[in-house]
Amino acid sequence: MSVRPSEERLADAPALDAAPRAWWPLLISLVGLLTTAALLLENRPDGSGDFDYPVTAEDVVELGHVAFRVSGLLGYVAALSMLVLAAVWHQRVGRRFPWSTGASVVTFSLVASASLMTLAYGWRGALGNYLPTGMEGDSYDAEGLYTYFVMNDFSPYIAGVPLLGAGFALAWMSFADGLVSRPLGVAAGLVSALLLLAVAVSGVPGLPAAMSVAMVVAGVWLTLGRSQVTG
Repeated sequence: MSVRPSEERLADAPALDAAPRAWWPLLISLVGLLTTAALLLENRPDGSGDFDYPVTAEDVVELGHVAFRVSGLLGYVAALSMLVLAAVWHQRVGRRFPWSTGASVVTFSLVASASLMTLAYGWRGALGNYLPTGMEGDSYDAEGLYTYFVMNDFSPYIAGVPLLGAGFALAWMSFADGLVSRPLGVAAGLVSALLLLAVAVSGVPGLPAAMSVAMVVAGVWLTLGRSQVTG
């Protein structure tokens, strides 16, 4: 994924011993926290352990609208923050190491995830508007609200799929480019691979949403650890 020999790559970066600590990777953790909070802030009829499945349209119309409205707004903030993070990563890493395809993959992964989040949380906010207690509660019947609920059941979770690409890219940047510490590269690649394998085995498409938690860890790791991208 890179086109320069290792000696040229290392010559482009300052020595780690002389580099001051960089704090910008904490933005990764902040975006991860925002994304996780928006994801988990929802209202479900099957939230209790004694719920009698299946979920029906009648169950959905009994839901309160506030959680969906707040989650939709917080999701928009998280999506915009993800775009800011993509720009910061591009400025701090992509432009500094333009030969690293892995660095570009991280940028594109963040942009793709932000795009999916915009749609997903738009639907969540819309459901909050259309539920009977919402501002436009007379817009749809029970079946229409049920359709919106099913869309919200998985869409915010699959927005984490592009972040798997970022995890694999960090692994590549560690082993092929020497830009990220080996332990972080191993952890990022392993988490991404395990989540993708879990999707294949379980058939649950939303498991990559756990990458938002991994972002929190990765941001702290990059801040406190030793990597060329933060040197």
